[in-house]
Amino acid sequence: MEEGVSASSQTQALSALLFLYRHVLGTTPGDLTGVVRARVGRRLPVVMTPAEVQQVLRRLEGTTALVAGLLYGSGLRLMEALRMRVQDLDVGQRQITVRSGKGDKDRITLMPKRLMEPLGAHLEGVRRLHDADLAAGCGRVVLPQALGRKYPNAAVEWGWQWVFPQTRRWRDPSIRQKDVRRAVQAAGLAKRVSCHTFRHSFATHLLERGTDIRTIQELLGHNDLRTTMIYTHVLNRGPCGVRSPADLL
Repeated sequence: MEEGVSASSQTQALSALLFLYRHVLGTTPGDLTGVVRARVGRRLPVVMTPAEVQQVLRRLEGTTALVAGLLYGSGLRLMEALRMRVQDLDVGQRQITVRSGKGDKDRITLMPKRLMEPLGAHLEGVRRLHDADLAAGCGRVVLPQALGRKYPNAAVEWGWQWVFPQTRRWRDPSIRQKDVRRAVQAAGLAKRVSCHTFRHSFATHLLERGTDIRTIQELLGHNDLRTTMIYTHVLNRGPCGVRSPADLL
């Protein structure tokens, strides 16, 4: 309270003390009626304009540009994009199936038309890499839950391969985040843009173009419509397209 730390830091400190007393010392922490619990304030998401999105995307290259394009064009979270498998892409229907998203839910979202050609070229390269791995006695991927025991050969099948295989044996999403940060700096944006900002911009720009908010809720995979409603507060024209009275003078 005295140092003015964030609400999450205060809550973490209190939880650590409670854990110490209850599970380490094996006693009660005493009377806590006078302890003030910090409340997390409501913060509006950072949203880029379409022009700003274009400036950032132009400064990205290779796989990072393709991942960022999907974050903005499909409303994906970063890890949802990195965990995509080949069979999750339906080019014919122009849609992407997100498996085990936040809350362990599946959902379907759209595939941007402008990314279909670069995605196809990218997958051709991934297929060649997979064939080379198979020839070297590798090319197996981790399967969800117990599918590896149920279908022993599924780990080498093309459909189960990662759309964005890692160049290392461990997954490091911070590589993409650093690339985006450098692109934002090169574009000269003062906003605090992260990979998740592309998803916020996706929802806001759809709402600006008149897309039904229930449809946006489904595309984002939100349980509660109130979570999606926050994007009505960051529209350039104000909530529900209200015009400022100053613009009418």
